[in-house]
Amino acid sequence: MIADKGYSYPRCRTLLRQRGIPHTIPERSDQRARRAKRPGRPLAFDLERYRRRNVVERCFNRQKEWRGIATRFEKRADNYRSMLLLASLILWLD
Repeated sequence: MIADKGYSYPRCRTLLRQRGIPHTIPERSDQRARRAKRPGRPLAFDLERYRRRNVVERCFNRQKEWRGIATRFEKRADNYRSMLLLASLILWLD
């Protein structure tokens, strides 16, 4: 799981660790300040992996330019998937 700083709270990290889900979540500044008072093992964070997350987010944002996808106009799953596929192909060919 690759998440932003909004998911950087101990309960979320503990839950992911218990379920065996590897994660890359940056540490918030207030957490860094708190950990500076009680140093310990630093949290694992792969910067290169986190940077690749940006590519995926930009792809979703480009797809949401299509009104039918952004508003989920198609209610049937097959039709919605077809719209996603069509938008992805058009973006890929651009």
